[in-house]
Amino acid sequence: MTDAEWARARPLLPVPAWLEGRGGRPESYCHQQILDAVRYVVDNGIKWRSVPADLPAWDRVYSLFRRWRRQGLDVEFHDRLRGEVRVREGRAAEPTAGIIDSQSVRAASSVAAVSRGFDERRYRAASST
Repeated sequence: MTDAEWARARPLLPVPAWLEGRGGRPESYCHQQILDAVRYVVDNGIKWRSVPADLPAWDRVYSLFRRWRRQGLDVEFHDRLRGEVRVREGRAAEPTAGIIDSQSVRAASSVAAVSRGFDERRYRAASST
């Protein structure tokens, strides 16, 4: 992770309790190293136990990742970064439309035949108002 990437990611991560005077003891790894290890696992599609030795121990990385995930920080982290990227590209922070695989929708028996698939005319009419 570059310094610029870390500068963007750091404020999104939780502050350890011991830094805020809420007790606990200092963590043995910095969050940048932990995040690097999580990114490595996701990018390479490996098992947690296969985290390379130059990154923090896999069990520590997994433990922090699980804690962040329980607190919903993984989704919040993703949504905030997505919003920043969208704003930087001149778009609204939140998407206003989504596209679902039309083959799946068209084939679903629970969807009424009239509303199956993508109706471009209806979408254009709604977006022009």
